[in-house]
Amino acid sequence: MATMSIGKAWEEAVAFVAREASLLLPVALLFVALPGLILDQMTPPQLQAWFAQPKMETIPAMPPGFGLAMMLTIILIWFGSLALFALALRPGISVGEALRLSLARLPVLIGTALVAAGALAAVVILAVLVGVVFSLASKALAATLGLLLGLGAAGLVFYASIRLVLLNPVVIDNQAGVMASLRAAWALTRGHFWRLFGFLILVMILSTIASTAAQAVVGVLGGLIAGVDGAKLAGSIAAAIVSTVIQVYMLAMLARLYRQAVG
Repeated sequence: MATMSIGKAWEEAVAFVAREASLLLPVALLFVALPGLILDQMTPPQLQAWFAQPKMETIPAMPPGFGLAMMLTIILIWFGSLALFALALRPGISVGEALRLSLARLPVLIGTALVAAGALAAVVILAVLVGVVFSLASKALAATLGLLLGLGAAGLVFYASIRLVLLNPVVIDNQAGVMASLRAAWALTRGHFWRLFGFLILVMILSTIASTAAQAVVGVLGGLIAGVDGAKLAGSIAAAIVSTVIQVYMLAMLARLYRQAVG
């Protein structure tokens, strides 16, 4: 098992981003920040409130075409992240070459997502069937078992997401297919779960604090100039930019961790 140093990855990522920011940031802003910002502006207030506090019994109606817009946004962000990994993993590659490579490997990444979604659906269906069987004997027992199965499924998804955190660099750095990429990404993180978990939690906390602060400060300034609507738009743009910059550093670190894992 290869060693994995978060500190070394951070030093290399900072140096890399400082050196190649003129290549990385335009790609990140165009294919990561902008699609997310557009989708955010398209999302109705009641749907935004539900995303913040989801409740299965009060799911708001989704506007026509919003589901398609969400899927396109996700695919664009995946495309941009693959291009960023290509720039981070292949020194000397141009932005155009990175984008073409990302487009060529995007179907594999989509395929891995479909496989993961299928596996999750199978787990959910199995849990529902078990709950139905036990409900015939006792509703109380079925409710308890349903809660335990729900927690178990959530834990499984969480564990798998950490173990597959190097999937994007695997996809962009190799010519392997869907299943081979999944197996390779899973193997590379063996023995590194808690280290990667701590790193991702730290990045999530930092991104949340920084983007929230930027949204609040710029939102106030925007409100003074253009009123409530201006405050919302200015705050959203500031939060998206700050969050994207942090993501660039995170992806650069993941690229370095990937190189450590493959030796």
